[in-house]
Amino acid sequence: MILGPVLACIAIVAVAGLLLKEYHPHAVLLVAGLVMLLAAELLGLQAPALDESTGFFGFDLFRHVTESFSGTLAGVGLMIMAIGGFVAMMDEIGASGALVRVATTPLRLLSRFPYVVAALVIPIGQVLFVCIPSAAGLGLLLMASVFPLLVRVGVSRLTAVSAIVACTSFGMGPASAMSAKAAELVGMPLSNYFFLEQIPLAIPASVVMAGCLYATNRWFDARAGGAAAVDAASDHLLDDEDEEPDAADAPEVRAPAVYAVLPALPVVLLLLFSSLFALWDPPIVLDTTTAILISVAAAIAVHAFRLRDPKKTFGAVKVFWGGMGDIFKSVVTLIIAADLFARGLLALGLVDALVQVSQALGAGAVVMGVLMATLIFLASILMGSGNASFFAFGPLVPKLAKDLGVSPEQLLLPMQFSASMGRSVSPIAGVVIATAGLGRVSSMDVARRTALPLVLTLAFMLGWHHVVG
Repeated sequence: MILGPVLACIAIVAVAGLLLKEYHPHAVLLVAGLVMLLAAELLGLQAPALDESTGFFGFDLFRHVTESFSGTLAGVGLMIMAIGGFVAMMDEIGASGALVRVATTPLRLLSRFPYVVAALVIPIGQVLFVCIPSAAGLGLLLMASVFPLLVRVGVSRLTAVSAIVACTSFGMGPASAMSAKAAELVGMPLSNYFFLEQIPLAIPASVVMAGCLYATNRWFDARAGGAAAVDAASDHLLDDEDEEPDAADAPEVRAPAVYAVLPALPVVLLLLFSSLFALWDPPIVLDTTTAILISVAAAIAVHAFRLRDPKKTFGAVKVFWGGMGDIFKSVVTLIIAADLFARGLLALGLVDALVQVSQALGAGAVVMGVLMATLIFLASILMGSGNASFFAFGPLVPKLAKDLGVSPEQLLLPMQFSASMGRSVSPIAGVVIATAGLGRVSSMDVARRTALPLVLTLAFMLGWHHVVG
């Protein structure tokens, strides 16, 4: 039936329109999913099966919500909440700031080559993003530590901000919510997904992105008459009364350099105790949530030894619980709402229609993979959120890949990276708005600076993954 896929497309357009008008994404996706499930029932289409039906379809709509909650919280939801709590605690005790400070120290050695320094911020920042998976959080830390250095060596504020935003273009690693969801969708341990799938694609893509930003930022600044002229133009465009405080006014990092090890501890544990390496006999394998909890315990021990104040130490544990709660209401609930949205799209037969169109046009999995990645890239730009777009369309991939006869990761990996890349081009993304405000530049100008390099990197990534990879 063609009416089902047509209604699914109408729902996607309607959701995009509401999100552009800044409607709450969780509510929009949830309501759209329930409406599509209802439409599928009225059209006599097959909705995704429930583990246990209530016996009445009207109640089954809400049973879908119940099962999505229970399934998410029992699996990937708990992992993401633990990650959120760990990130919050690392920020509270100063470990995230210590990691950024230590990692970016070598940049000062290249101060005679300002645009090279700006380009090198990107691969360094990407490594940091694996350990500090909050785009806005890492962006603000880099604005406090690296931004003054970049401006001091001679690049424009706009170049400095665009380089910092680009550091968050590949959401990857065991601490990433999108990575956790992607690994669940492809049925692969998160550590394996990170080391075997993400890293081989992210390394060449990061190099290409750094090269593109080096060339475009240098060309833009030169065309405008140099860094001073670009900064003067930005000052002219911004209303003095609305300027945000300079990044130099951000609080100083007080944690000692040894704390830089703590945010990277989960990655190290997952590497040492994984099925990838036969380091132990009998084998010892850690899952991500357990590695996070071990890292929390280690961080508390280090912090207690340094402070020798049990009350302040236990305060850091309170921050961990608070971080878990914050990530539940922001990310986990978004996953649940997006899961209902994806169920609605499946119920209306969108995936089946895509496969049929692909076969009719003679297009294979490569073309479909490129189309899906491009769709998510554009959706992230419109929504200002990589999570929202990926969580909405990612769950469609297992069935789509099965129908096309390919592995799920062949389609899902570039879609996941495209989601976070689109965020870096969106003038309404939190990381772009926050860093642009601190840098006293326009978020729209930052998006213009990152647009061409990210589009070129997207094209390279899709070609590398589907052809070379």
